[in-house]
Amino acid sequence: MTAINLIGKGPLIVLGEHTVTLEDGSQVVKETRASYCRCGSSENFPFCDGRHKGL
Repeated sequence: MTAINLIGKGPLIVLGEHTVTLEDGSQVVKETRASYCRCGSSENFPFCDGRHKGL
């Protein structure tokens, strides 16, 4: 089962195996956990790099 958690003003946390399709059509498989940027400031978008902490 996959679980999705919203962390206040922080990232979206997805627990469980899932596949992400990027803008260029490539796919990334995450096997256990991934944090996704919701603020748009990450230099590793769509993945969170913690830059939201300075906003």
